[in-house]
Amino acid sequence: MSKENPILIEDREELIYMLSEAASLEHMIMCQYLFAAFSLKRDMSEGVTAAQLEAIKRWERLVSLVATQEMLHLTLVNNLLSSIGSIPYFARPNFPQDARYYPQESSSACCPLAVMPYNIFCSWSGPRAWICRTHRNSKVLAIPKPSLLIDTGQIVPQTQEFATVGHLYRGIEQGFRYLVDKYGERQVFIGPPRAQATQQHFAWPELIQVTDLASAVKAIETIIEQGEGARGDWHEAHYGKFLQIAQEYRQLKEQDPGFEPARPVVAAYVRPPSDTSHFRLISDPLTAEISELFNASYQVLLQVLIRYFIHGTESDEELTILSNVAVDAMFLLIKPLGELLTRLPVGPDLPGKMAGPSFEMYRAGNILPHRYGAWTVLHERLLELATYCDRLIKQPGAPQELAAVGANARQLADTLAQPLNAMAPNTH
Repeated sequence: MSKENPILIEDREELIYMLSEAASLEHMIMCQYLFAAFSLKRDMSEGVTAAQLEAIKRWERLVSLVATQEMLHLTLVNNLLSSIGSIPYFARPNFPQDARYYPQESSSACCPLAVMPYNIFCSWSGPRAWICRTHRNSKVLAIPKPSLLIDTGQIVPQTQEFATVGHLYRGIEQGFRYLVDKYGERQVFIGPPRAQATQQHFAWPELIQVTDLASAVKAIETIIEQGEGARGDWHEAHYGKFLQIAQEYRQLKEQDPGFEPARPVVAAYVRPPSDTSHFRLISDPLTAEISELFNASYQVLLQVLIRYFIHGTESDEELTILSNVAVDAMFLLIKPLGELLTRLPVGPDLPGKMAGPSFEMYRAGNILPHRYGAWTVLHERLLELATYCDRLIKQPGAPQELAAVGANARQLADTLAQPLNAMAPNTH
């Protein structure tokens, strides 16, 4: 692997641009880990022994823990964005994106939405000299990166290549240092500290407000150390955790060549996404409707998170409600629907394949800037999800889990109802 090219950040616009790249990448990696966790088998009836199932359960806990840490990383990146005056960034392209957009040395690396633990997490979570080449023809899941020569006299932000996640963050850290040297901390960190996620609302001990260079560097170091371990103990980083899974998987595979820890899942869409040419389509009608329900729930979760980060005129109590709804939506909507999809057929054109969640991003008004309007839309949308579940559960063969999901959506809507009703008179 060649020496890392420098990432040049010499103005606020470029720093916001590269932080948005980081947010998009963390978002995609998080979805990838969730997909893997949802795909793992849950019962001996799925063709695994008791010992194998125990190993799978350990892997599921480990992968879910790492997915949670990726959520922390995404949150820290949005705190970094907010600290310099930017809006939160939760956008990303749809899966998959071609490997050809990546630097030449990593063009054969993979980070696929796959279902086998040993090859899911390789390309972006390891130390900077470690690039997985397990699947040379796989599609890389991340942001397109055409190769460009950087003009140091530029006035608009430019795409810059990075070989690993750590490489990207080292460039971002240098960008912060450069701007502080150029303008001073007070001029760089202009965002209101209140407009950031804190431990008051999310139970991450590592979650900090970014108010100066020292806290910005600390946030970046947390992301790098948890991800690749380059500045800490790599055994405790994501790389070390996944290496442990890979070794255990190989041992079980040697003992039983027929061992498969995951369901035969593929990420599939209901209709062709607009920003990728590589996709599979769901042809089973009921599976398609449940996939739509998953993606609609995912969009509501993003809208709640964005509203939380906007920190408009919400009280501390209302911000707590938003953060609680976001966390509850993950466990009461996204997790059960994601696991359910991995048990449902794609359709007759892909016999034996199950439809994993696609985490589809579609063009919608995710940013809801006005307090009363935002809460009204979120409340309304959660009720629509509940009504959709009520309709689906009446179909022949509908999974009974849909009843609980519908009840959960209605419960989340009720959580928003009381503060929403209190807001209404103030808008007229």
